[in-house]
Amino acid sequence: MTIENTAILLLPQFLRGRIHLQMFNFTKSRTRSNRPSSLGGMDFVDPVKKSGLVRKIIFATSLVALCITIIKFSPSLSSPSPFSSHEAGITHVLVTGGAGYIGSHAALRLLKDSHRVTIVDNLSRGNLGAIKVLQNLFPEPGRLQFIYADLGDPKAVNKIFSENAFDAVMHFAAVAYVGESTLDPLKYYHNITSNTLLVLEAMAAHNVNTLIYSSTCATYGEPDKMPITEETPQHPINPYGTAKKMAEDIILDFHKNSDMAVMILRYFNVIGSDPEGRLGEAPRPELREHGRISAACFDAARGITDGLKVRGTDYKTTDGTCIRDYIDVTDLVDAHVKALAKAQPGEVGIYNVGTGHGRSVKEFVEACKRATGVSVKVDYLPRRPGRVEMAKVASQWIWESLKGLKL
Repeated sequence: MTIENTAILLLPQFLRGRIHLQMFNFTKSRTRSNRPSSLGGMDFVDPVKKSGLVRKIIFATSLVALCITIIKFSPSLSSPSPFSSHEAGITHVLVTGGAGYIGSHAALRLLKDSHRVTIVDNLSRGNLGAIKVLQNLFPEPGRLQFIYADLGDPKAVNKIFSENAFDAVMHFAAVAYVGESTLDPLKYYHNITSNTLLVLEAMAAHNVNTLIYSSTCATYGEPDKMPITEETPQHPINPYGTAKKMAEDIILDFHKNSDMAVMILRYFNVIGSDPEGRLGEAPRPELREHGRISAACFDAARGITDGLKVRGTDYKTTDGTCIRDYIDVTDLVDAHVKALAKAQPGEVGIYNVGTGHGRSVKEFVEACKRATGVSVKVDYLPRRPGRVEMAKVASQWIWESLKGLKL
């Protein structure tokens, strides 16, 4: 018998006086006559008795309401969350950093593909607006949940994995600016390397056996020869690249003695947004100077910033500016989703992800001017510390490596 039914059955007994207020520590007593008042041959109910009956009714009603509230909010008595158990035919993906630029686009794609998605983000770099967009697009129960948490907190991470039944993890959460990493390297080792270790430990403890790891071409540093392939030696030259490589090393070392399915995707300069304009890149104002050239260029065109700063004109390229591989975020997300589908227990896949065609920063700026119709003011400054000589050149090497994923 439920608490609610018990309370309802006790109500008539309570009103008949079989259950007394004294049972609930109401000890105040009154001295009163048991004889009813009489006026003109008419009997009237004793006001004191009437008052006691009203109190009993109010108390009993409150008791029933309290029981119903307890039942409604008690985890042990309420219906289990659809996120807490595995369901045949549905893949439940934990997307770390899912409020960020790339993570939110990945969550959108996973939801469109009928996956169940849990986003974990501490919003230090993510955007709550992106979460609201996704929640409005997919309001059905059991589709999407957002958990505000810091992956650097071991107790929080373990609680998340204890209360949810994940089938796979897409690990995007990271601080990701080369320039910032040279100024505050410890932040990058904590946020990238240490946090990845905590996620991996939680996956092992809770038997989550598929990991899609978001890495970077910054792990390669300055390669001796081109094109770069997945076998190119990794010699990062900035804390961002070093922290990512350390995280990769931890994953690969753990994998040697596990059956986990691992996909590591190393990618280059991400641009673009959801074609329907629902999501995009929104760097925090204080971080704009460290951000991607794409966001900086469009901020300048919109008048949000006073012009564009291009760092480095002494590269050994045709126009002196750095050559990079600009991959659209929707193509990048497609690679992650295909990697999830192809991940196999006990196997590791490592892929460079890009278009295979490099463009200089100056070319990108000119394209931005043409697209917006705005003559953006451009200041050319010395290159940032930690930038490679031929940073992120992509002239030949990447797209072929993804043929195995049938992109």
